[in-house]
Order: sequence, then structure tokens, then C-alpha cells
Amino acid sequence: MGSTGTVLRELRGAQKSAKGVSLYSRYVNRPAGRVLAAGAYRAGLTPNQVTLISALFTYGAVASVALVEPSWTLAVLVYAALAVGFAFDSADGQLARLTGRGGPDGEWLDHVVDCGKLLLVHTAVLISFYRFGELPSEVWLLLPLGFQLAAVVTFCAGLLREHLGKAAASARGPSWAAAPGAPVSRVRAVALLPADYGVFCLVFLLLGAPGAFRAGYAVLAVVHTLFLAAFLAKWFRELKALRAG
Repeated sequence: MGSTGTVLRELRGAQKSAKGVSLYSRYVNRPAGRVLAAGAYRAGLTPNQVTLISALFTYGAVASVALVEPSWTLAVLVYAALAVGFAFDSADGQLARLTGRGGPDGEWLDHVVDCGKLLLVHTAVLISFYRFGELPSEVWLLLPLGFQLAAVVTFCAGLLREHLGKAAASARGPSWAAAPGAPVSRVRAVALLPADYGVFCLVFLLLGAPGAFRAGYAVLAVVHTLFLAAFLAKWFRELKALRAG
């Protein structure tokens, strides 16, 4: 087992493409995940164990949102746990690529945890609104449901786009599958920031001010809904082009 520095260098060489990744994931979450992956490697953990650690941090934070009255202390603790959970979510894939121990079981577990996270985080906000929020109107209770719908459909549609695209490319042969894509765009990386889960987690720092939290959460809900519409149109065009190509 090499030194931590050696492991980190190997992890840098085993990174996924930066295409379609926001600046937060590229410059904050992935580097943090790389450090955690190196620590997990040194500790002899498997990628699946790292995924479960990610779930422990994330689901613990989500449960706290639903069960504990909002405060500034809760805000800091929830954000920290969500951010660490997200970094571990990056670390499991990096560790899998480093060790060659990834497989369909690990990918499945990772996606199950991610899907559960998206369902539960907005459910927790709904429960918090109902239990602790002095809402201007009961209509606010619909907001987490709409945000949840946008988040889950984006996640599932994105996964389907990736897997169907790979299947279509493989059916056309190695030369098609290996064709280079568009170069990484810094403008796109900036534009994707509002849709990044790590940026979404920042809104929980406002839990100590319920009105500010509702406003920030509502803004992100609108932004994610707009991104969903744009993503669906883009992915549909791409899959249609693969069929016609």
C-alpha cells in the first residue's frame, strides 16, 4: 500500500471526465472526495462501504431536518453532514476506479442511495415546514413536492440518457463509441452551478432564519424546474439523433 501522496496522485489520474460537471463538483467536491478516497484506501475500506458512509452522513442530516426544530446550530450541522456525505458520494467511485473493485452491484447501490437522498431531503423539508414553519399559506407545503418531482425526474432521466446513449453507441461499433465529444466548457460549468447538489446543500445554512430558508429553497426549486425542462429537451434531441445516425 503506497503513501497517501502516491494514492492521491493515482486518484488524480483516475478521474471521470469534467464534461457536464459544474465548477463546484469539479473544484470542491471531487478534490474533497479524492482525499476521502485516499483515506478509505489506506483504511482498507471497499467502495460499497464508502457508499454506506455517505448514506449515513446524508440520511442523518435529512432526518435532523425533519425531526429537530430549525436553528443556526442545526443549520451548520446539517450543511456539514450533507457536504461530507456528498464528498463521500464522490469518493466511492474514485476508490472503485483506483482499486478496480467497482462493479454493477456498487453502481446499483450508489444509485439507490442517491435516489433515496433526493426523495427524502425534500420530504424532510415538507415535514419541517409542517411541524415547525409558521407558513404564510398552506400552499407552501406543495413546494417541496414540486421540487422533489423535478429533482427525481432529472436524476432518473439523466441516468436513462447515459445508459441508453452508451447502448446505442456500442451497437454502432467501437469507432462510434470512441468518438470524441465536445470539449469541456467553462461557461457551461458555471451555468450548471445552480443545478449542482452541492450548491443546493448551501440553502440549509439558512435554516436558522425560516423566512430566508423558504425564499432560498423556492428560488432553487424554480431554477431546478427550468433546468429540468432544458435537460429533457436536450437529452431527447440527443437520443433521437442517435437513432437517426
